[in-house]
Amino acid sequence: MTQIYTILFDLDGTIVNTAPDLMAAHNHVMKKFGHEEKEMSDIKSLAGKGAWVMMQRSFKKEIKDEKIKKEMTKEFIDYYAKNIDKHSQPLKGSVEFFNWAKNKNITMGVCTNKQEKLAIDLLKKLDIYKYFEYVAGCDTFSFNKPDPRHLTDVVEIIGGDLKKTIMIGDSEVDANSAHNANLPFVLVKDGYTEKTEKEIKHDELINDFVGFEKIIEKYL
Repeated sequence: MTQIYTILFDLDGTIVNTAPDLMAAHNHVMKKFGHEEKEMSDIKSLAGKGAWVMMQRSFKKEIKDEKIKKEMTKEFIDYYAKNIDKHSQPLKGSVEFFNWAKNKNITMGVCTNKQEKLAIDLLKKLDIYKYFEYVAGCDTFSFNKPDPRHLTDVVEIIGGDLKKTIMIGDSEVDANSAHNANLPFVLVKDGYTEKTEKEIKHDELINDFVGFEKIIEKYL
């Protein structure tokens, strides 16, 4: 059977609520290195562009010491890798949607700015890795979102058609990636971004994946 459509998903805040485990890793590092810990609600202003950026956004002054940056990033990744699925959960309705899409022969891929090995490990531990044909992280290629190639290369790898592809994400980084790749974009509300939904260009807006097949059917 040939695939009829391709759906690309961001990971954090889009198909999995990873905020509790990201913030736990963030605060572990902050405490260890003598910096102020943050509240869960701060995830919107911190997450979305990788481990170091998440921490850098916490400081009043930018840290330029490369040795310290490397130590803190390594500490974050090590702690997060060990605790990646402690409290992270797939978004409501997502697993039901993935099953529906598989039954429709819709191909699915993940385009995330999380490290590839961490993304795959998390998806496997949550038992949803099996739904995706390909997972591209921030280190899979020599570029990442919002570079459109992060999306278009994945579509090419899984044998999809860009004219039959849609991107789903929770931030302006995802929206810009989709726009740069000329793909329709679905925005997941209340994502890991300080931007409001009105500030992020989108074609569709969802709270979660309950009934999401009705939206996708319009594009098939």
